[in-house]
Amino acid sequence: MPTASQPGEVPARSKRADALRNQQTLLAAAAEVFVTSGVDAPIREIAARAGVGMGTIYRHFPTRADLVAAVYRHQVEACAEAGPSLLASADSPLAALRQWIDLFVDFLVTKHGLANALQSDSSGFAALHTYFVDRLMPVCAQLLDAAVDAGEIRPGTQPYELMRGIGNLCIGRDSDPRYDPRRLIELLFQGLQRPQSS
Repeated sequence: MPTASQPGEVPARSKRADALRNQQTLLAAAAEVFVTSGVDAPIREIAARAGVGMGTIYRHFPTRADLVAAVYRHQVEACAEAGPSLLASADSPLAALRQWIDLFVDFLVTKHGLANALQSDSSGFAALHTYFVDRLMPVCAQLLDAAVDAGEIRPGTQPYELMRGIGNLCIGRDSDPRYDPRRLIELLFQGLQRPQSS
């Protein structure tokens, strides 16, 4: 026989939804802190940004590596979910692809420290890298296919090639402040486009 809820009790489903929302807020705050202060930023800085106690962070993520891996996955998911959303809302498939590439570059440039922090656990990093490629390649393919079908870019570009090329252009940004990968990525993007007929 089901027991009646006591007055003031929150249903389990609502608690789970709140916990998930809190975890997403925490991951977004950690990502922001990692961008500004690096992956070695104090946990108290992340807790302050998220508006939670340090115990809450340690309850969800017992080690820094757990937190870093979760932020990495969170960022990959945000980039993956943005693709279809941009395709539905942008003026054209080309505009959606351009906006998605900007998000992808943001992920690569500002979150590279996450990958560096995870490389000490080579098997864990390899699994996350596989997840990253498997999750984002179909999104990139969908955007490329839509732009090709609209006649906006040349056919033949493979999603893995494009993602790898952009990733390679982003390497070295931190070691040389004179280097702006976005300029070269813009040239790459221009090369994808079909020439406009006069």
